[in-house]
Amino acid sequence: MGQNLTPMDGLADARGRTIESLRVSVTDRCNLRCSYCMPEEHYVWLPRPSILHYEEATRLVGIFASLGVGRIRLTGGEPLLRQDLCDFIQLLRVCGSVRDLAMTTNGVLLGRDAASLKSAGLDRLTISLDTLHADRFRRMTGRDQLDEVMRGIRAARDAGFVGTKLNTVVVRGTNDDELESLIEFGRREALEVRFIEYMDVGGATQWSRDHVVPRSEILARLGARYGEPTPMHEPSDARAPADRFALPDGTVFGVVASTTVPFCGSCGRSRLTADGHWFTCLYQPEGVDLKTPLRDGASDAELRAIIESTWRARTDRGAEERLAQLTRGPLYPPDTLRENPHREMHTRGG
Repeated sequence: MGQNLTPMDGLADARGRTIESLRVSVTDRCNLRCSYCMPEEHYVWLPRPSILHYEEATRLVGIFASLGVGRIRLTGGEPLLRQDLCDFIQLLRVCGSVRDLAMTTNGVLLGRDAASLKSAGLDRLTISLDTLHADRFRRMTGRDQLDEVMRGIRAARDAGFVGTKLNTVVVRGTNDDELESLIEFGRREALEVRFIEYMDVGGATQWSRDHVVPRSEILARLGARYGEPTPMHEPSDARAPADRFALPDGTVFGVVASTTVPFCGSCGRSRLTADGHWFTCLYQPEGVDLKTPLRDGASDAELRAIIESTWRARTDRGAEERLAQLTRGPLYPPDTLRENPHREMHTRGG
């Protein structure tokens, strides 16, 4: 380890997509039970001895960085359930290989940790919030903790985080009547709202096309209320899953349209699970085990060769293939998820 590999620019896959960002899950555990992600109370968890130590994960991040990954996003499950997370953030900062370090959280524990995260060196936050109504929050998450999330949002602002995003999964008949309210909330709290189409992955075992509110409808609804949204043109090095729009008054919001308008053709993202399995597509049935060679003594060069050869051979376009299916239901039945927890959304890091 620590071999100071020469950085590589523009590692491209078989479809010309360069490796750009990595989502690093630090735990598969979560303190909510969101209906579109992990609606059951009990799950088959990853064995604790299999979870990467922070030093192991930092080493892998450094190897990914040598291949061109500059943006890291910490995820879970709920990442703030992992003990001493700030130690990991500091390790990533000390290694000096990460240009942009962000985290996605449900916000429940953010009131406790926001200041420490900022001090440790975290750059940005994305907070998941699907409703502003306490009773609906309880139904959608299985928990009565909307007040805690609101405290977390305020704590993030007080800690000095700016440019915070608010992720909302829009489900027809559940929370699709709150588009305008969430825009107003984001405006008041200086949050950029990102509406996410309901996806048929992992634990979304009740998914159906009828529950999806497409990007076109979201834009039409907001346009009818505020005036036509104008697409924002992002620089080529700032590609993200959300298409961003500006309302006539300047309010910016995003839409992640993975279900109806897939962006497979430009996707440079991949995911590392808490136990070291690397997925190059959210719809990929199996990942690449990096933990085993790492713990068996593989050198940085050997680990880099595994990652490089896998990415060069990558042809994934899972969302496009799903869109083309005439008969489309949930990706996995519940019994299959229990047999293979790596197929769960909360294990892959969303």
